[in-house]
Amino acid sequence: MYHFTKLAIELNEEDESVAPTDSRRRPDQRLMERGLWEEANKVKSEVEDRQRVVRKKREADVETAMAEGRPCPEYAPLWFEKTQDEYTGAVIHVFKNEYWDCKNKGDWNRCPNLW
Repeated sequence: MYHFTKLAIELNEEDESVAPTDSRRRPDQRLMERGLWEEANKVKSEVEDRQRVVRKKREADVETAMAEGRPCPEYAPLWFEKTQDEYTGAVIHVFKNEYWDCKNKGDWNRCPNLW
């Protein structure tokens, strides 16, 4: 158990009912847990490279939109809504509760392909 508590170990257990974007589905994590370190590191690099490409494209799209004087939608998380806290004025992200409906239906069509 590598000195992990039972809770810590169970938090990362595979669960096919969670969103495809859930970190428990990261292929590099699963490979690491099986002791396949070299393959896990290779897959991790591939996942991170794809994430960088998506981020750079999003940044380029914003830059192009700004240069053309048109609005460009800000990145919005799938399960949270950006808002301002009414008491502190801080920008916060509030859970939209849509995740549970999607999970109950097994409908993950809105999720991007991360891996």
